[in-house]
Amino acid sequence: MGNLAVRALRAVLAVVLIGTVLVQILMVWALATDPEDGSLPLTPLRVITIVGIGTVQVALVCIWRLVAMVRRGTVFSDAAFRYVDVIIGAIVAAALVWFTVTAVNAPDQRDDPGVTVIMAGVGVAILGGALLVLVLRMLLLQAVARDVEATRMRAELDEVV
Repeated sequence: MGNLAVRALRAVLAVVLIGTVLVQILMVWALATDPEDGSLPLTPLRVITIVGIGTVQVALVCIWRLVAMVRRGTVFSDAAFRYVDVIIGAIVAAALVWFTVTAVNAPDQRDDPGVTVIMAGVGVAILGGALLVLVLRMLLLQAVARDVEATRMRAELDEVV
């Protein structure tokens, strides 16, 4: 991965992370200061939004760490699996958060249940993203195994020479 690509990806990750933190701060501020019609300020959708943004932030930090490993040339190691596994968990958590949004929104959509079906479909697509990362994890596993094998073979060749 080229230096320009690493810098560009890090810039995008930083902008998105800063943006999500600002949105979370504003959402917490809205929870604390904007009661709705005398009810508690903790509305379900706001809390769900804060948690959902948190799942995105966890994935962003793990991607940042993986990019650092790519830059150092250490991505084909067992340490990378920890970050990939956390990313998969964050995506699954985001899907569960989305399904919660769908369930909270469903009673308001009785006249138009298609909206709920579409929202559920989006949740399934998010889970599909987790499956895609799982497949990429399997590819990483194969690459690490090949790297270990190549290192072993190089060591054997060095002994012969």
